[in-house]
Amino acid sequence: MKVTILGAGRMGSAMAARLADAGHDVTIWDRNPDRRSEAAQPGVSLSPDPAAAVADASVVITMVTNGEAVNAVAEQMMDATPEGAVWVQASTVGAAWADRLRALAEAHHRWMLDAPVSGSTQPARQGKLTWLVAGPTPAVDAARPILDALGERVLHVGDGQEASRLKLVVNSWMTAATVAMADALAACDRLGVPRSMLLEVVAGGPLAMPYALQKAQLMTDQDYTPGFPVELALKDLRLAEEA
Repeated sequence: MKVTILGAGRMGSAMAARLADAGHDVTIWDRNPDRRSEAAQPGVSLSPDPAAAVADASVVITMVTNGEAVNAVAEQMMDATPEGAVWVQASTVGAAWADRLRALAEAHHRWMLDAPVSGSTQPARQGKLTWLVAGPTPAVDAARPILDALGERVLHVGDGQEASRLKLVVNSWMTAATVAMADALAACDRLGVPRSMLLEVVAGGPLAMPYALQKAQLMTDQDYTPGFPVELALKDLRLAEEA
């Protein structure tokens, strides 16, 4: 299937690599030429502009920073997107922008899925994302080969923009859990309690949360490689507050 990814950041590049490995015909674009070059790999074509990138796509994925960026890209690519193609809007944009982007797609008579993902770069590369999808069932069915290649779960949560709203709740929970684990580890250090004792108490019981335990190990190893940068987590918390 021909798929275009607009946005060659960490997530967009990981998605492109995964889809190419799965045998799909992938085109990628980013407004930053250096990012486009970094995303180059076997099976992934580079495009100089959004309109050219989507010209023959069956599925178009937008994966950029915020609603303003998605809107700017969408206005460049919307008329060039083939009729019957599905726009999978995977960026986390919040409630208000999700509504505006849906209205833009409808004004151009294009299928759109409000479809942010739960998961970071490693799950994207492994095809283990969780898709939160809202939109018409025929559009979900048409995009299903791409959704399945990137995710192990596809949750169809509504017909409108429910997915973007749910994503704000999910990311608020994710961020709170990470901060809570960081606070607990700091408390261990200050009280002279080995971190391993905390993790031994938590692991295997009702307090165990695999995501938080994974973060605890990374923090203990002092591995702060960003799978999901702090500034994006803060952006999502602000979007939740606004909503």
